[in-house]
Order: sequence, then structure tokens, then C-alpha cells
Amino acid sequence: MVPMRSIWKGDLSFGLVNVPVKVYSATESHDRKSYQVDSSDGARIRYRRVREGTDTEVDYSDIANAYETDSGDSVILTKEDLASLPVQKSPEISIVEFVPVDQVDPIYFDKPYYLEPSSKSPKAYVLLAKALQETDRLAIASFTLRNRTRMAALRVIEPGVMTLQTLLWPDEVRKPDFDFLGEDVQIRDQELKMASSLIDSMATDYDPEEFSDTYQDELSKLIEAKAEGGEAFPEAEEKETADEDSDVADLLAALRASVKDSSTVKDSSTAKDSSTAKDSATAKSSATPRKAPAKKTAAKKEPAKKAAAKKEPAKKTAAKKTTRKRAAS
Repeated sequence: MVPMRSIWKGDLSFGLVNVPVKVYSATESHDRKSYQVDSSDGARIRYRRVREGTDTEVDYSDIANAYETDSGDSVILTKEDLASLPVQKSPEISIVEFVPVDQVDPIYFDKPYYLEPSSKSPKAYVLLAKALQETDRLAIASFTLRNRTRMAALRVIEPGVMTLQTLLWPDEVRKPDFDFLGEDVQIRDQELKMASSLIDSMATDYDPEEFSDTYQDELSKLIEAKAEGGEAFPEAEEKETADEDSDVADLLAALRASVKDSSTVKDSSTAKDSSTAKDSATAKSSATPRKAPAKKTAAKKEPAKKAAAKKEPAKKTAAKKTTRKRAAS
């Protein structure tokens, strides 16, 4: 893992209180690194900045940006021109207001950053974090990062660390404009009740550690198999997909089947846990070690295997989970 390095240092201010902080990127990509090559021989592909219509390469220091005016004309701005913008360059994250958590739609959230106290005593930092948690509010703040003014939401995550999540500007969030929004879609009470039952049967607490990036896992297998001259995923017969109109017509039947399937798996899991609790003394004295529960991943669920004694716990998927996470006490 790459060591964390602060990208910004300044004061978090609200009222007359200043909290010295350091800012760190809170996320990093786990994607496999790749580069473009010629598919015929693997030679690296390089890009050059050249003048249009010529093969003359332009130095990076001589490159400027051309912007279009409201009338459609082109205006060239150099790095010096952009540096002259009267952007606030004060090293300060200024809290402008505190709002209820549920008033900020997650669609406005952009990039998250960690805040670390940079003073000798973290008391002011800890005090603000606890106050945010007690009031169940977000702090809306304004600050400048890389010469751009940004708005951000300040919130607390476990274990008591404040994060600064930059917010998109309102005009950066597109309005949904879809044809179906103007249609009068009729939903029967029975359909709504069944859909709600399905949601209840699959309700659980979210634990991100239960999922893994299936694409990256499969990509790794493909890379290793390709390097060894093997085949990672033998071709399987494609299943015919049902007609869309048929899916809509059988919606209620599909909901019923889903609720029944979810309830069956849940009851089986509950019965298994109860049986395990009763036989705990016998299990401890048994010479045969018990198998550990299978790790939950974001891959698709494998069909449950029938066994004479017990069923293996079903796997969760990122698209459709089929069981509730409940343990019998």
C-alpha cells in the first residue's frame, strides 16, 4: 500500500475557532495498471503533442488553453492569465453552515478526503468531531484546492475521523429526463405488497467487507492464464434471455417466487444455526474439523448443493442478495 501523504495543510475554521488540519486523499484505485501497445508485436504506443496539420512537436511550456466565448469566438489564456484569477488562496477550510445529514443528496458527493489534526493537541479536532456526531449534522464548507474554489461536506466516520467530501455544483448534476416519467404506470396493491415483502426478507446491515471486486478477480485470473498460455474461462453456453414483455407480465409471479425462495433459504439457515447450538458440545469433542463458512463475494451465487445433513451458507452478490444476515442467539 502506498504511504499516505498530505496534499493540503491549513485551518478548519468555524466562528472564532481554528482547527489546524492536514488533508489526505481518502481513496485509491485498485485497478491493474496497463498501457497501450501495438497488438501485432506489443510495442509501446507513445503520444506526441504536434501542431494540427504538421508533424512539428510543441513543447509543453508553450501550450496554452483556448476558451470559447459566449459569441463563439476563441480566446487563448496562458498559465499566467489563469494565475491572475482573484481566487481566494487562503489556506483555510471555512465552515459556512451546519445542515441535517438527510438534506444533502448523495448524488452531490464527489471526492472524499481525510482530515488529520496537525496541532500538538488534537482536542479542538476531537471536540468538533464529537459535536457533529451528537447533532447528526453535516458541516458545509468552502475552500480552495489547486486554485479552484470548492464546496464540501464535513462529516465524521469511524473511528472518529473527519472527512471532507467535495460537492458537485448544482449545474453539474444533470436533470433526469426520461419518457417513462410522463407515463401513468399502474401499480397494483398486491404487487407493491409483494415487492415490500421481498425487500423485508432481504433486509440486513451493510458490511462492505462482505463483497469483493469480481471484475478485478477475474481479470487477474485472465492475466495469469494468458501469461502461462492457458485458458482462464472455458466458453459456456449462453442462456436465452426472456422477452421483456414476458418479464413484465410475470412480475407478480416472479416476486412471489423470490419471496418464497428467500424465506426458504432464511428458514434453512435459522434451522441450521439452532441445530449447531444444540450440538455444540458434541462438535467440540469431534475429531473431524468443521468447514469454515464460505467467504461472501460480489460474484454471482452458485446453486445450493443438496446434502444429507446441512446446507452450505449461500453467497451474497453485488447485484442480488438472497439471504438476510441474521445469527440465532
